[in-house]
Amino acid sequence: MSYYIAPRFLDKLAVHITKNYLALPNVKAPLILGIHGRKGEGKSFQCDLVFERMGLEAVYMSAGELESPDAGDPGRLIRLRYREAGELVKVRGKMAVLLINDFDAGAGRVDQFTQYTVNTQLVHGTLMNIADNPTNVQLPGSYDAEPTQRIPIILTGNDFSTLYAPLTRDGRMDKFFWEPDRDDRVGIVSGIFEIDQVAQRDIEQLVDHFPDQSIDFFGALRSRLYDEQIRRLIDDVGLDRISQRVVNSTEKPPEFRRPDFSLPHLLEVGAAMVREQKRLQELRLVEEYNQTIKNRGLGEIKMTPDPEPEPARSYSGRPSSTRLTSEIVGEVNRILGQGQRLGIEVVDDRRFKMNSWSCYGMFEGDGAAAIAALETCLNEHQKDYIRLVGIRDRQRVTETIVHRPAYNHAG
Repeated sequence: MSYYIAPRFLDKLAVHITKNYLALPNVKAPLILGIHGRKGEGKSFQCDLVFERMGLEAVYMSAGELESPDAGDPGRLIRLRYREAGELVKVRGKMAVLLINDFDAGAGRVDQFTQYTVNTQLVHGTLMNIADNPTNVQLPGSYDAEPTQRIPIILTGNDFSTLYAPLTRDGRMDKFFWEPDRDDRVGIVSGIFEIDQVAQRDIEQLVDHFPDQSIDFFGALRSRLYDEQIRRLIDDVGLDRISQRVVNSTEKPPEFRRPDFSLPHLLEVGAAMVREQKRLQELRLVEEYNQTIKNRGLGEIKMTPDPEPEPARSYSGRPSSTRLTSEIVGEVNRILGQGQRLGIEVVDDRRFKMNSWSCYGMFEGDGAAAIAALETCLNEHQKDYIRLVGIRDRQRVTETIVHRPAYNHAG
């Protein structure tokens, strides 16, 4: 099976990796390439395909290795893996890279409640130091006089705005936002179904029918098609004997015929998966078990088109705003009146799809200050989403969108 490599992805990685192995005159190339974008778009898999295509060696790390009960261990591990990649260059005579997957999940600070540990600081500091001194990477407690082989570092993640800003500056990190266009999506999905001989026209219609789904949706869709045959195998063998039949069995492995890959069947199975996604997003069973959240009355509060609404009252009882509706001010009063902290969060249209909000301000008890800040936020972020968050005991109990960009109201 030959998988599709997006030309833009291949070009970006090939140039970055090769550039770091060349002695360009008076040019300081960023050592790190940060590949970020929406979840499930195949960032890591595309990296693997590029590495295979270029015939280079890759040393891998994951976000789970960036934390440890012992301070300093993750930073030391990064240095160790970096030097390991350097040894591969010397021993095998090939280019090598260090790839850290989902870096923001292990080192990013999503909001003010994300724990920022010593190891998180040391991981950022280690990568900054390596980026500044790529040929002098030493392990703690030892010193090697021989220069270290320069190794390009690839970081993948969803939102790199959560990282320590000095690490992401242009001299250290080159950024690449990966968002496959329609041609990329069609090419990648064609590779997924290539062995099944699905017609190209059907692939295009399938991709166009689910335009908001990530790439991994289509891989999961292909896997779902075999569920019926697996279910029949379990029924034939018996639920109590399926383990012996599948694991360490003396019989030959079960055979599966080609499922129905017709376009109508693909669309039917895909629609069922989308319904499950919506149930997951809408059900939120925790609200059924937590009365505080259950009674919060979440919903979207819209701005009034009337330029001069009736003045509303703030939590302290003083007139608060001639711009906000009484519903918005009432929500502010309700959150603060229940002894909760009030957070104002903003996000642009791109990060809204990834649910990556930024904190604009936090307030406690002072309704007038909160409302004034909300007015200012609305003036400064007219093209962004804005929401109010109620927080009690470091737990979010309310999330209410109070403003959406005007262009999202079309239709």
